[in-house]
Parts: sequence; C-alpha cells; structure tokens
Amino acid sequence: MCGGEGTRLRPAVGDTEKPLVDVGGEPMIDRVVSALQASSLTTVAAAVSPATPETAAHLAEVDGVECITTAGEGYVADLGEAVAQLKTPTVTVAADLPLVTAGHVDRAAATAGSDSLTVCVPAALTAALGVSAETTTEADGEPVVPTGLNVVGDGAGRTVVWVDDRLAFNINRPEDRRAVERWLDHTDQTKL
Repeated sequence: MCGGEGTRLRPAVGDTEKPLVDVGGEPMIDRVVSALQASSLTTVAAAVSPATPETAAHLAEVDGVECITTAGEGYVADLGEAVAQLKTPTVTVAADLPLVTAGHVDRAAATAGSDSLTVCVPAALTAALGVSAETTTEADGEPVVPTGLNVVGDGAGRTVVWVDDRLAFNINRPEDRRAVERWLDHTDQTKL
C-alpha cells in the first residue's frame, strides 16, 4: 500500500512522496519490497495512486513488483480496490512500515491461515519508542496500535498483538521518522 499523500510528513520531506522518503539510507518502499521479496510470498504487488506517480515510476524499475493503480480515495478504499485484483489470502503492508522483515510477513501469513488478520503492537510500545499512534483500538482490554501489516483472507477476522519494536515504527509524522533513525543508530545493525 503506497498511494497515500503523506500530508502529515510533508513539512519534513518537502515534495518527496511518502513511500520514497529515506529511512536508514534508502526509500521506505524499497525496504518494504525487500522484506516482501525475501518472504515466502509468491507475488508482490504495489497499490499506487494518482498521488504517487514518482513511486509508481520507481517501482516500475523494480524486478518482480506489479503495480496496481487505485483511485486514491483513502487507505481503506484503495486497499479494497487492490485486494479485489489479487487472490486471497493477501498479505498487505503499508509502505510506511520501513522496518518490517520477511519473518514478520511469513509469521502473519502463517498465523492467519485463510482468515483475515490485523497485526497490532501495544500502545505503550509506540509511546516508549516516541512514535505517534494514529489509530488505536483495544485487544483483550489493552490499547493497541495497528501496525500496517495485515492479511485479508476469506475467513473470520482476528487481531494479534506482537511486542516488536520494528513493527511499531509506522512513519506518519516527522517525529516518527526521527524516532526510527534514532533506533537504527542505536541498534546493532549486524543483528538486523
């Protein structure tokens, strides 16, 4: 999912489209695509919109990525439009989840089976890391934050809560980007 306008991030990145914003030395979308391509998934498709023409052009140069153009009516509408063109179950990952790994993707797919799945992190984790929580909900009576990693399946929908710093870094605001850069600076990169 890489068709959003990124208006909350614009003050810090100017005219750079959100998926192309640099995190840790490379565009966020490249980090997500690398994780997807390293996973067990067989198809990688990117949902772009009229708001992200440079992202679409960038992804057109990446081997193994199919671009699906959506209307740009918002995340939920674009998600529905993209998934309608794919087979389910479909793993979806937001372009602004730059630290997602192939392991996360494979774990979500295995956990979901044929069901739909929303992967969340505890709200306390996002707060501790200094990351904004754009949306919160509850799971087992505790506040949680959706990560941007989901599975759209044919069965019932469930929510799982994983305590994982990497999944808490959903980049929506300039302070989120600064928080992930600080985390990357202080993390042993050989263990990533």
